[in-house]
Amino acid sequence: MDTPKADILVVDDKPENLHLLSEILMLEGYNVRKAVNGKMALMAVKTVQPDLILLDIMMPGMDGYQVCKELKNNQTLAKVPVIFLSALNDVFDKVKAFGAGGVDYITKPFQMEEVLVRVQNHLMLKEAEKKILELNTELEARVKERTQQLQIANYKLLEMALHDPLTKLPNRALFMDKISLVIKSVKEGNNHGFAVLFMDCDRFKVVNDSLGHTVGDELLIAIGDRIQKILKNNDLLSRLGGDEFAIIVHDVNEIEPVRNLADSILEVMSCPFQIYSREIFINMSIGVVLSNSNYEQPEHLLRDADTAMYRAKALGRGQYHIFDPAMHKEALDLLGLETDLRRAIENQELIPYYQPIINLETGKISSMEALVRWQHPQRGLVPPGMFIPLAEEMGIITTIGTLMLVEACHQLKNWQEQKLVDESVSMSVNLSVRQFTQADLIATVDDILAESGLNPKCLRLEMTESAIVENTQTARTILTQFRDRHIGLSLDDFGTGYSSLSYLHAFPVDTIKIDKSFVSLLDGTPENLGLIPAIIGISKTLNMVAVAEGIETAEQLAQLRELECNSGQGYFFSRPLPATQMAELLASNPQW
Repeated sequence: MDTPKADILVVDDKPENLHLLSEILMLEGYNVRKAVNGKMALMAVKTVQPDLILLDIMMPGMDGYQVCKELKNNQTLAKVPVIFLSALNDVFDKVKAFGAGGVDYITKPFQMEEVLVRVQNHLMLKEAEKKILELNTELEARVKERTQQLQIANYKLLEMALHDPLTKLPNRALFMDKISLVIKSVKEGNNHGFAVLFMDCDRFKVVNDSLGHTVGDELLIAIGDRIQKILKNNDLLSRLGGDEFAIIVHDVNEIEPVRNLADSILEVMSCPFQIYSREIFINMSIGVVLSNSNYEQPEHLLRDADTAMYRAKALGRGQYHIFDPAMHKEALDLLGLETDLRRAIENQELIPYYQPIINLETGKISSMEALVRWQHPQRGLVPPGMFIPLAEEMGIITTIGTLMLVEACHQLKNWQEQKLVDESVSMSVNLSVRQFTQADLIATVDDILAESGLNPKCLRLEMTESAIVENTQTARTILTQFRDRHIGLSLDDFGTGYSSLSYLHAFPVDTIKIDKSFVSLLDGTPENLGLIPAIIGISKTLNMVAVAEGIETAEQLAQLRELECNSGQGYFFSRPLPATQMAELLASNPQW
């Protein structure tokens, strides 16, 4: 395609000048139009805008300066370049020409080569300006498009940053931001109260472990969808992570509507989920907290909802619990207790107490049970019921168990050397469920016995039924190795757990301890014997020793002797005693 010819307007009142300039410019390939005065020039320019104007200055009526000013005052025509033609060669005239808006000045009589060069240069400049304008326009369009793309990308990134990629629900970051906003709004009086529900799926790990994470992910999506359907439009459901969800319930000042919502969630969760043709049941534990003016940080509100949720789990799962400020104090106390318990091991605050076990036929001490006690520097003697479950949760029960085993073995060996007892008296030490998972349990016991010099026959290890049942194969292997070492084995709290004769017969246990809950019912009458005769009968059949726990009265002791129970322990004989007092009791050689 041919390049369009440049359009040049020549304006001069001298016909010979017009003719000469037109001939030369047309020979160079330009399209040339002519005007003999200023008015004709303006009319021609407005009819078809030229690419360049050669404009004579000295013309009758309207001179070149006036024509140029008219053009420059017109926004549409102002960009047309004007080269002045004049016989005037004074500097003043040239300055005036440029002031009027001209781009160049050619003095008459002109040299045609000069005219052609200057025309060509200014047309090239105009074309370059046009190209620059086009490029700028194109660049602006690209910048605008790129800006829109960046805005879309930023929006998507923000969505990704604030939403859970699996369920597409708001994530923890967005949830916390929304809580901050409503807390601020409530404090400023611009909003009604609100509530937060913290929800955790009960036993969700079982789904992942048994059916795989793909099924687990689909279940989480289905849970979110099901809960979302029962919420109001302005309530916010979020997935905080894992199997934890949370809801902000707006415009509530009393607990009843929140209770109703929690009930509705539990109700819809009670229906099975169909995931990949599988029917899956899953429950939720829910913690509820109602906003109040004391809350400053969203973390504190979510913390309290989380605390209430764990209380719901502790009460049996599949239910909701409403936060009470006292629960926060309990949580702080528990945290302080955890910290103190870790230090207690280092500071040797955990010490063994000893409770005698009596042979009910002779009335003499036949054994002792080592029981851990915590001598806290500020709290005093902390009951085991307060710190043993905590130690199990913290994973330090194994350390405590090993510590008690070391202390008990050394103590019994010392009493033997002091002639307070002989080797017929044994020491019972409890093994926790976690200790059964220790790969080096046997080696640890061997090392402790070797280091203390205690005869293995003088050690008796006590375990609960759950420790055996939950680790059947491992427990059988471990207990068999203990039996081969002639270490005594006792089953604690018998009758309160599984109490299966099949495993009782299969494991090398030589002693069963009758739980104190049965013994406490004994009142001297035959009506309240309960399972005790049956348990004693089982022990005789299996050639085991039966030990009754929790004996507190003479009537209980008499009935147990009448039932031919082998041994007993309890406050009737002695409370658990520190080592020095236990040594004094042994030295007195008591008999009941």
